[in-house]
Order: sequence, then C-alpha cells, then structure tokens
Amino acid sequence: MRSFLWYFLAALAEIAGCFSFWAWLRLGKSAAWTAPGMVSLVLFALMLTRIDAAWAGRAYAAYGGVYIATSLLWLWGVERQLPDRWDLLGAAVCLAGAAIILLGPRHQ
Repeated sequence: MRSFLWYFLAALAEIAGCFSFWAWLRLGKSAAWTAPGMVSLVLFALMLTRIDAAWAGRAYAAYGGVYIATSLLWLWGVERQLPDRWDLLGAAVCLAGAAIILLGPRHQ
C-alpha cells in the first residue's frame, strides 16, 4: 500500500513539473514557471525510486496506471474539467493493471 502512496506523490510531482511547461508554452505564462517545474520533475524521479519493487521496469510499468488516474484528478482539481465516465472507466482499468503488475505473485 505504501508503494501506491509513493506512486501518487510521484505522479503529482511529474504532472506539476510537466504542467509548468504546458503553462509556459500553451497558456502564455512566464518561462519562470519552468524553474519550479524542473525541481518538481527531480522530486518525481526521486520518489519513483521509493517504490517497493525488485525491478525498475516493473515499477515504472505499474506507475503508468497511477499516473493516468492522478492526471484525471489534476484535470478535475486544477484545470476544473470534470472527467467523464470514459475517463473514469479507463483509469479504473489502468489501476487494475497497475495492481496486477505490482502485487501479482512472482516466481523467485
């Protein structure tokens, strides 16, 4: 369960960092927005290493589902756009996939 918390925090950091570039290039904000964005992206990378997984590729694959769900929370909370039923269904499928990848029994 702690891995999902790290995934969520990493996703927030990655989305915030990427959004800083979106704000600069697509919303006409100052290029100064990218400075905290770059810090946020470094924090994202550091948080992703906290995932309890033996292999980086597996940790990154499972992260994808959490990233998608967190992106929809960002869409709703920051951009004030309500996700539709297809967004929610897609996120649920991705979270199920992330859980299978991260929590599935492994042969040692």
